[in-house]
Amino acid sequence: MRLPHALIAPLGGLLAGLILTGATIAAPLNIGVAAPLTGSSTILGRQIEYGIRLGAGTVGAETTLVDDRCNAEGGAAAAAQFVSRKVDAVVGFLCTEAIEAAMPILKQAGIPVITLGVRTESLTDRRAKTGWPVFRLGPRGDAERDAAGMILSKLWRQASFAVVDDGTIYGRELAEAVRVATQQAALKPVFTDTFRPELDNQVGLVGRLRKAGADAVFVGGDGRDVAIMARDAAKLGSEMVFAGGEALREAASELPYATGTLMIAMPEWADVADKKTLDLFSTGKLQPEGYALPAFAAVEILDAAKKASEADGKPLPALLSGRTFTTSIGPVAFDQKGDLTHNPYRAFRFDGTRFVPLEEQ
Repeated sequence: MRLPHALIAPLGGLLAGLILTGATIAAPLNIGVAAPLTGSSTILGRQIEYGIRLGAGTVGAETTLVDDRCNAEGGAAAAAQFVSRKVDAVVGFLCTEAIEAAMPILKQAGIPVITLGVRTESLTDRRAKTGWPVFRLGPRGDAERDAAGMILSKLWRQASFAVVDDGTIYGRELAEAVRVATQQAALKPVFTDTFRPELDNQVGLVGRLRKAGADAVFVGGDGRDVAIMARDAAKLGSEMVFAGGEALREAASELPYATGTLMIAMPEWADVADKKTLDLFSTGKLQPEGYALPAFAAVEILDAAKKASEADGKPLPALLSGRTFTTSIGPVAFDQKGDLTHNPYRAFRFDGTRFVPLEEQ
């Protein structure tokens, strides 16, 4: 049946309008994924890939996966591929060498990056100089130290505390941060010292701590030493509480941690993620471990930012700072340098079986 001529003209106009406006229909979000897919960090790269693919499936995004090989050459090569594929943004990068080689290339193309694992402070501290559109969905290298000092300054305001370290760079810097922060809070440790790590007992150190009157001790060191100190303190009849950094995440060898042991650490993402997302991960082949959930959250952030960019007519990098994004692992906001506005480290207490967030007790 032929349409009346009176209807043909309006329909033709409508079709022409659709054709003309078709170019303005938003293209799907295209995410470049930079991850180590070969070498010793492959398992971490696969966690990123898994989280990104699940997230992309929920928002209808496209992905371009590239092995950055955790080195400068791989980072630069990955960046060049992302530019040629005209991705909207890049997620991933666990190694400083790779991201620092990639950023000049990506900056030139106006492509923002959400890094999931690079903690090097200078990456974002140099924002004013480099202009790199990089955002850190993870802690800075100094976040653990800052949190330990701030949290313990509040928890131990009425305590007779000591600060000791194992002489390593990690242990010494962590202990020094606690000492400086408590000093700034008008607090002073009753004892400070550097101990010899990896001994079968720390009776001598515990005896000196006890003599100094310490009832709380921050240890810049690993979990085994903390567990041994607590064991030896109990043998001497002392109830002093020991605390450490995220190194306590690792099991304390054959020794259990003493009930009450404090840990300043990042939360396990699976413990804070929403049930809907965890259920989605449960249908897949991998568990939501390591970088999988932050990668998923990065997709949520970029999806929201791209929609805001299209609505406001502003470039995507400009939409990533100064606003709070609702994600499956909680609200996320970046400051003007690209760092998280809130330090993700918090205090945990060992309840005899596992470390539980202190605020839940």
